[in-house]
Amino acid sequence: MGLTKQYLRYVASAVFGVIGSQKANIAYVTLRGGEKGRYVAVAACEHVFIWDVRKGEKVLILQGQKHEVTFLCPSPDGIHIAVGYEDGAVRIFSLLNGESNVSFNGHKSAVTVIHYDGLGARLVTGSKDTDVIVWDIINECGLYRLRGHKDVITQALFLKDKNLLVTSSKDSFVKWWDLDTQHCFKTMVGHRSEKIANLRHIISFCESSVSVCLHPAQEKAEGEPKVKKGKTLLDDDNDEDNEEGVDESLEERILSCKKAGSILREARDRVVSLTADAKARVIACHGNDSVLELFTVLSEEEVQKKMTKKLKKAKKKARCCKPQPMYEFPNSSCTSAPSPIRWVDCLSCAGGELKVALLLQNNTVETYSLRTSDKTPTANKTARLTLGGHRTDVRTLAFSSDNLAILSASGDTVKVWNRSFLAHVLWSLSVAFSHQSGKLQIFELASGSLLETVDAHDGALWSLCLAPDQRGIVTGSADKTVKFWEFELIKDQGTGQKRLTVKHTRTLQLEEDVLCVKFSPDHRLLAVSLLDCTVKIFYTDTLKFFLSLYGHKLPVLCLDISHDNTLIATGSADRNVKIWGLDFGDCHRSMFAHDDSIMFLQFVPKTHLFFTAGKDKKIKQWDADKFEHIQTLEGHHREVWCLTISPSGDHIVSSSHDKSLRLWERTREPIILEEEREMEREAEFEESMAKGDVPVVPGETQGEAAPAGKKTVETVKAAERIMEALELYKEEIRKMEEHKYACEHAGKELPPPKPNPILVPSRYVLDVIRKVRSSELEVSLLVLPFPYVPELLKLFNSYIQQGLEVELVCRCLFFLLKIHFGQISSNQMLLSVIDELRVNTLSKVREIRDVMGFNSAALQFLQREIESKEDVMFFAEATGRLVEKKRKRRKRERAILTIA
Repeated sequence: MGLTKQYLRYVASAVFGVIGSQKANIAYVTLRGGEKGRYVAVAACEHVFIWDVRKGEKVLILQGQKHEVTFLCPSPDGIHIAVGYEDGAVRIFSLLNGESNVSFNGHKSAVTVIHYDGLGARLVTGSKDTDVIVWDIINECGLYRLRGHKDVITQALFLKDKNLLVTSSKDSFVKWWDLDTQHCFKTMVGHRSEKIANLRHIISFCESSVSVCLHPAQEKAEGEPKVKKGKTLLDDDNDEDNEEGVDESLEERILSCKKAGSILREARDRVVSLTADAKARVIACHGNDSVLELFTVLSEEEVQKKMTKKLKKAKKKARCCKPQPMYEFPNSSCTSAPSPIRWVDCLSCAGGELKVALLLQNNTVETYSLRTSDKTPTANKTARLTLGGHRTDVRTLAFSSDNLAILSASGDTVKVWNRSFLAHVLWSLSVAFSHQSGKLQIFELASGSLLETVDAHDGALWSLCLAPDQRGIVTGSADKTVKFWEFELIKDQGTGQKRLTVKHTRTLQLEEDVLCVKFSPDHRLLAVSLLDCTVKIFYTDTLKFFLSLYGHKLPVLCLDISHDNTLIATGSADRNVKIWGLDFGDCHRSMFAHDDSIMFLQFVPKTHLFFTAGKDKKIKQWDADKFEHIQTLEGHHREVWCLTISPSGDHIVSSSHDKSLRLWERTREPIILEEEREMEREAEFEESMAKGDVPVVPGETQGEAAPAGKKTVETVKAAERIMEALELYKEEIRKMEEHKYACEHAGKELPPPKPNPILVPSRYVLDVIRKVRSSELEVSLLVLPFPYVPELLKLFNSYIQQGLEVELVCRCLFFLLKIHFGQISSNQMLLSVIDELRVNTLSKVREIRDVMGFNSAALQFLQREIESKEDVMFFAEATGRLVEKKRKRRKRERAILTIA
């Protein structure tokens, strides 16, 4: 083997067995102009699966990186989808090709809500860190961070046709934000609200009912005097237009909320989630049970008709003329799902059809269809996606001898997968499974039928191990016994064919509950883990006691014996792994392995390498000879229950509480342990930075608004690249100055120094800045030390004079002036530079503005030419004229009413 031992790297290959993660919502999406309501997007751990509910298959996978998906939001145009993650990052994917080119990093913890504005140009995100951040998608940068809530953000919405934002949180407050000034101008208190439904209705709910409904409306305050606006050069001389402008600005400025009513639900448990369709015509809500309640939102005309009918009935019956309050939310329908509902999404289609998608807690997606126009709407199930995954946690895994088939078993189902295609296959064999009731069940996988149920133990059956000769099994139970069973074929009386069964041969009685049993590969020894934290080893043939291994502080949950019968490794709930010699029972080494209980341990076939899986969501590889940690496999987002290694050692399959099965593949890439340790240190550094505070601009107190970005490893690396580029530039400048001084001193022209090949064009620093991600640019400049700023300002002056990337340079310039204002203004050497920057920046920005205005005027001229030639009107222009005509008609009606 040589002097050094070479380890090969295992990498993640695929995620399968999961339909939809419960942590993130479900959303309807449109693919390539397809049919509405046909595709749904659900989170699958760190990925996003796009399912075709009609065919029941995945059509697109949006690849994640490391952290779990926590929220999904499709864009208004249906081309993109914004995905929020557990670490606070937000990535925007294209639904056309599944690629992601835009990402934002600003939150310190999981993203809980994402929403687009009406145009799809801005994005608002809320998080568990109680902050709300508004992002500019076009410029790929953060606009500002809004602080004020004291708990998890549950909803954040842009108000239609207003530059306002409404947010809600679990702190029971609903806040209104003016995005022009970035401050909260209204906080609604006095109720236990947790959600906002849509742009038209603000809905908060409490324990058993959707208790408060608030309706945003524009109202003119009664008795409020008109504010006469001063005349400017831009104003027209028409007084009537000026009055209309005053009225219009007043209407736009005044915003009020009035209580519309309450919705009484049939269920009495608390509301878990609440949503509405895009047109705000249907509201859907559900609790912790499996009942979904739908409410139809009536228009004002429909409400008025119902009120008129009630008034007539009340007068006929000689009752009070004032009827009972009539709310806008009559109960539409109740739908019961086969499992508790976790998330819901609604989609209104043509013809009054409503499509509803449900993500259930048992790893299932169901879709329903109903017509809201019917008197008694009935929901019809249209699709169910559950064949691809287990509905409960997988606790047993096994590879076939040919490395092709994977068997997985959970509490209710047994599945066999083809490793190459990760699809179900039929396998002609029988298999035995243990049961917590002490029963042993034997299944035939080819037909999926239960062959026999054997009452094996009086207590829970915790462990089962196949004998090396494959002629029998051994079982360990909580009834303090280990039983040996042999396979045999008997004739089935019903079918007349032979079938497999087991026959009890021997029993080993012990003093404690048996947690785990394992045969040695040579079938000579049997290792038994007991509840008293010891491992006892017996001879298989005589059942005589051989060794006792003690040293763990908590019970041993898993163990395995190496292929050469020389080592036994044990994993315990005390988070330690111990390696023992099987000849004398001496402990070779005890290693702290995981941050939580170790649930599974297995040797790689024909090696002394072994893998452990723990409740800390990690899988680790170890060397039992050198007692070294080799590699950590991260990917699962919940406790890892078990894993299995293929007979060839090239593949690993693991199962977790996140309902997913993961396939890991051994590559030909060698592992360098020093690099692995360096990567672990970088991961710890990034995690520590994520927990730190968001950088605050010096000289400013922490108020409601703050910068949107946060310090990450990428921003630090970007700042280091900028500093390196400035150092190279300063070195080139120093060489040129020395050459100039040498020429003056010598009195003749000397050959110039050899330039740095990187800096032949003097735009290297600008190229480095241009390569920094737009969303990370401000934070990278914030990390930049001030001694580099003066040289950077001089470079910016030269770039602006040359007209190079004026928009990018101005953005960097204004941010640096803002954060280093005190130091720059007190430096006399920089005053001349700042003055030149002021003159040059204003002139270049005017030039760019003139070019944009010229282009805009040219486009308008082309529009008029096309309209005059083709005798057509653009839709946007026609819509604008129609709105203007309605506004003038409304003003005339108001004037007539005033005179009367």
